[in-house]
Amino acid sequence: MNNVINIYDGIIIIGYLLVIIAVGLYSKFKDKGVDDYFLAGRNLNWVVVGFSLFVTNISSEHLIGLAESGSQRGLAVGQYELIAIFLLVLLGWALAPLYKKSGALTSPQFFGIVYGEKNRKLFAGLTIFSHFFTKILVTLFAGGILFNAVLGWSLFSSAIIIILASGIYTLIGGFSAVIRTQIFQGVLFLITSAIFAFIGLREVGGVEQLFQKLPADYFQMFKPMDDPEFPWTGILFGAPIIAFWYWCADNYIVQRILAARSVDDARKGTLFAGFLKIFPIFLFVIPGMTAVVLYPELKGNYAYTSLLVSDIIPAGVKGLIIAGFFGAMMSSLSAAFNSIAVVYTIDFYKPSHPDATERTLVLVGRMTTIIVVVLTLVLVPFVKIINNQIYLFLQSAQAYVSAPITAAFIAALFVKNINVKSVFLALAAGETVGLLRFAVESMDRSGYISNGALSFLININYLHFAILLFVFTLTVMFLFNAILKSRYANPIFQFTAASGVYDKKSIVLSGVVLFLTIGIWFFFS
Repeated sequence: MNNVINIYDGIIIIGYLLVIIAVGLYSKFKDKGVDDYFLAGRNLNWVVVGFSLFVTNISSEHLIGLAESGSQRGLAVGQYELIAIFLLVLLGWALAPLYKKSGALTSPQFFGIVYGEKNRKLFAGLTIFSHFFTKILVTLFAGGILFNAVLGWSLFSSAIIIILASGIYTLIGGFSAVIRTQIFQGVLFLITSAIFAFIGLREVGGVEQLFQKLPADYFQMFKPMDDPEFPWTGILFGAPIIAFWYWCADNYIVQRILAARSVDDARKGTLFAGFLKIFPIFLFVIPGMTAVVLYPELKGNYAYTSLLVSDIIPAGVKGLIIAGFFGAMMSSLSAAFNSIAVVYTIDFYKPSHPDATERTLVLVGRMTTIIVVVLTLVLVPFVKIINNQIYLFLQSAQAYVSAPITAAFIAALFVKNINVKSVFLALAAGETVGLLRFAVESMDRSGYISNGALSFLININYLHFAILLFVFTLTVMFLFNAILKSRYANPIFQFTAASGVYDKKSIVLSGVVLFLTIGIWFFFS
């Protein structure tokens, strides 16, 4: 063991990993068919749905990335967490009833119900691609930073251990294994993160000292329009485009809604997750701000690890915090592995094998998980495309994928008589432009191009680019819709009969969550 941790920390970490794997493997004996393996029997209550939504979203890139951005720019990076709350409320009230009524097993399948098989396949392919580059690789890179600092492991060594540990219980236990382990991981994660944040604040001298020792700009959430990273125009109009795709359309998240036992459980689960999303600003961004006070020479993605490897974290507690970090990584990776497996099985394999038995589909899902794990190991060297600010890389990469998909979903919600061919062409055109920006930006970051003909693509702030890409996709869609003749999309609101009872508890919880969110905005504006 690296001398940063002692034998007690090591015992806690190893014991935690063994418990998580055991809980995951236990799911093998509980699941029988496709619904069990891919959607946990569609029987999740609202507490489990909410915890799973939160823990699936929070991973190593949040712990490392939010702390790092907090150390450099202060609370502004927390805007993404607050924007997510509004989209979770929207998911619960507007889209969860549609998803549940549709009977779909994946969000691409739902997309296909509305826009046809061709669009379903395109969306499914984009879903798998985005899982690798905006979830798996980012998670591994962030984890590698911490494990190198704390345990002395190389990026590749830490990646192998985490990938295999996550892959084993995901492969055998399926979605039920993912869910069962997430509850345990979520509780430990919140407790250890709170302890970590408290210790950091105590070392600084408390909240008042933090305010005095950092520039006032660190506590302003809204930045000028020409800010290179957090322009207020991009935050208010671009960030919601990214958040809509992630929270309302990405199978990585929607799978939890489809697995809820009722519309009411799905809705309350999203509201509970929205309440939990208030805490990352205080649990992850604030520690980065305390780290830069304690260690002014900090550079890069080391705000979180600098506190963790220091002497201010007592033995035993350090082991618990690292175990919580392990849990966050394993939770997100297992969720991504399972989501890719279910998308491939349901949206690619099953349509071409309509007579496949449930046993065959589960077997295909398991084989897909194995392939995904192997591909993940192969892709580990590509983490070098990630820049010094992990969380900003994550948001920018998502911006280039999300805008066209969000445009297609918005059109389904609010526009009548959209033909499916125009949606396909617009989605393909939008994603081509978005992926071109991603490729040029990655090559520029790696030093392969400089001031080239395509440099104008990367000079636009990524949030502003998301707005332009969203408008571009809608424009292409409407132009082709006026020119081409093909069948119209199925009206998405045919599913609203399953909207459920608008109970007072859900209405009150929505009000409380939104009130707290807006209150934080005003306080730090």
